[in-house]
Amino acid sequence: MKTKYGWVMIDGVRYDHDVIMHCDRTVTRREKKISKKLKRIYGHTPLSKTELDILASEQPAVVYIGTGQVGDLPVAPDAQVVLKRYETIMQKTPEIMDLLAEEKRPFIAVLHVKC
Repeated sequence: MKTKYGWVMIDGVRYDHDVIMHCDRTVTRREKKISKKLKRIYGHTPLSKTELDILASEQPAVVYIGTGQVGDLPVAPDAQVVLKRYETIMQKTPEIMDLLAEEKRPFIAVLHVKC
């Protein structure tokens, strides 16, 4: 797994958009439209509680948040409340990628590829 500004490569597949890695290691596109209305407040589209609804159904042991190449992904207060229920590791996306390569527990990773 690797990443540079604007993309992330997981299992040999390059994604040019934010992604979510699920507990079963599948990868889906992060649906930022859900949180778009908060962009005017944060300057970027933040991670919101609605986007984290997947946590309840998947019950990961740990949640990874890749905040981007320089770490600009904001997390809305309602999302912070949800994340407190889980072990959460939030770092720049390149650092998260290194951690994911070693992780053995079930996890969800939200990976921001820009900023």
